[in-house]
Amino acid sequence: MILHTLLDYDTLRVIWWLLLGVLLVGFAVTDGFDLGVGTLLPFVARTDVERRVVINTVGPIWEGNQVWLILGGGAIFAAWPHIYAMSFSGFYLAMFAILFALILRPVGFKYRSKRESAAWRSTWDWALFIGGFVPALIFGVALGNVLQGVPFRFTNDMRMVYEGSFLGLLNPFALLAGLVSVAMLAMHGGAWLALKTEGAVAERSRSFATVAALATIALYALAGVALWKLVGGYELTSAHVANGPSNPLAKTVASGVAGGWFTNYRNHPWTMLAPVLGFAGALLALLGLRARWEGITVIFSGLSVAGIVLSVGASMFPFIVPSSIDLRSALMVWDASSSHLTLFIMLVCALVFVPLILAYTTWVYRVMWGKVRAHDITHGDHAY
Repeated sequence: MILHTLLDYDTLRVIWWLLLGVLLVGFAVTDGFDLGVGTLLPFVARTDVERRVVINTVGPIWEGNQVWLILGGGAIFAAWPHIYAMSFSGFYLAMFAILFALILRPVGFKYRSKRESAAWRSTWDWALFIGGFVPALIFGVALGNVLQGVPFRFTNDMRMVYEGSFLGLLNPFALLAGLVSVAMLAMHGGAWLALKTEGAVAERSRSFATVAALATIALYALAGVALWKLVGGYELTSAHVANGPSNPLAKTVASGVAGGWFTNYRNHPWTMLAPVLGFAGALLALLGLRARWEGITVIFSGLSVAGIVLSVGASMFPFIVPSSIDLRSALMVWDASSSHLTLFIMLVCALVFVPLILAYTTWVYRVMWGKVRAHDITHGDHAY
């Protein structure tokens, strides 16, 4: 228990804020190219064999990639219960839409080639498109709403009340954030397809990924300008109690702070690494696509995805989910976590299991390495 004593409450809270970011980045980078591949499927593949080639680039690995989403949900439930209560209640319909779309993916993979009918297979191809495009869009819309503040509040007995609507989430800035998400994951998926396929499919994937990389740069820059000019940030106005109890109502917060989400960049210049990585990764991916650097381009696009996701957390710290209707209900690193002991036990579990997951994932990628070719599909017994 010496380690438990050395890691005080506020340190553990920051560690779990960082771990939550790692899990979200892990999901965005690994399952992100799966979603990007699904989004591009109807456009980069024109024949049945080409579509099967595209599907088989992610078919054997998508389940392992989605482990990061499960880990993220579990971490929020155990380490940040107030955030879990708000997200999975307030965003219920949005979560339902994401789950419905994600369920279409395994069903599409398994059933698409069960019948020879062109109509049957085309239907499942579009289902796989929905399974890629819809989650990519909604995840971005969710982050756009978090940056603006979510209409929730806590009662005095700590019961969460959500006063928004599903349509209210589809506001202009949130939709812009959704387009950033779709563009960056399409870029990442296109880079993956350029690496894993050959011939016409690889050429089309390279072309679409190039367009997506340009769109990522433009939309990300536009979102940054909109965040600076149109979206007011939040600021803690009461005393900073980093080691206090998890009571969101024991503070005061100001809203509508002009450029408030850029304060951390001014006060801590090293946080600029996140948005710089977002832009630089996309630019390098664009260069890699044009130069046909297949393997390293996937790394560049993944770095861009990681930078864009991390820039949200870097700009908002110490806020995690601000409230737009009851400012003191805003959820922060210091007042939304589980107990000291819970965070410590979970940290020990994370130190054991996350390396195992990384090792297994590395092994799977090594086994499945190499291009997927049309000959493998038409003459293989295990292809989708």
